[in-house]
Amino acid sequence: MSDSFEGSEGSEGAGEPVGLPCVLSEEAARFMIDPSLPPWAMGPVIAAMVGIGESRGLVPGSSTAEDWPECRLLPLGEDGTLGIVEYVIAEDAVPPQVIVTRILLY
Repeated sequence: MSDSFEGSEGSEGAGEPVGLPCVLSEEAARFMIDPSLPPWAMGPVIAAMVGIGESRGLVPGSSTAEDWPECRLLPLGEDGTLGIVEYVIAEDAVPPQVIVTRILLY
């Protein structure tokens, strides 16, 4: 098994970048394990994290911070009615990853 985040030779789309790991910051992890987290919130947050990782952080519908393009906001739910996930694309990190820094529920 390779630690590389690039497509492996012989696989479909060889050489094309694949997704990045999407991890929680300490603050976001505390939020997710808080017993007061509404049960309905877990699914949309996990689905957002999967989409963030698979798209290398460039999720359709996400917006970027003007002064910090690696920092992005992704609305949760239809038209953002459930909340927002804030994350940072850390492609220069070892290993490259996307870090969910904050989750805000409405």
